[in-house]
Amino acid sequence: MFDTMTMTKVLGAACGSLLVFLLGGWAADALYSTGGHGEAEQAYTIDTGAAETSETVADAPSFEVVYASADAAAGEKVFAKCKACHKVDGSDGVGPHLNGVVDRAKASVAGFGFSDVLHGMSAEAWTPENLDAFLHNPKGYAPGTKMSFGGLPKPTDRANLIAWLATQP
Repeated sequence: MFDTMTMTKVLGAACGSLLVFLLGGWAADALYSTGGHGEAEQAYTIDTGAAETSETVADAPSFEVVYASADAAAGEKVFAKCKACHKVDGSDGVGPHLNGVVDRAKASVAGFGFSDVLHGMSAEAWTPENLDAFLHNPKGYAPGTKMSFGGLPKPTDRANLIAWLATQP
């Protein structure tokens, strides 16, 4: 069954496959090389607006001003981003229910497994200002939180959401 000719074909196929992979790797390195040839000069720069950001932050209204003019109806639309994990019917999902979360003590939903960092904050309440900071950057506000959401970058979205959550008993 395995004669010399069959073994020669198998060995030739294996060597040919190895050669194709080696040449493919060499070609990919040549095409997608990321440097290593001395000092590289910047060919162009991309304006990210970083210089404008510091001016914009200074001119941005405070959270209290934005929250005072928040639209709860618009906040319900923003809540669509939260629906995957949170509910407002009193039952917990992946995250705790958000009924009455505004001014409620942190990590106070019975039966939900909060992270250690939020348990450490349980003496504090979820004031609108605390919710704003948490919703802006959850991992920055509570390092080690189990919430994997990246945050809401727009202050108006956060204020609208908090205003809507304040209407949920």
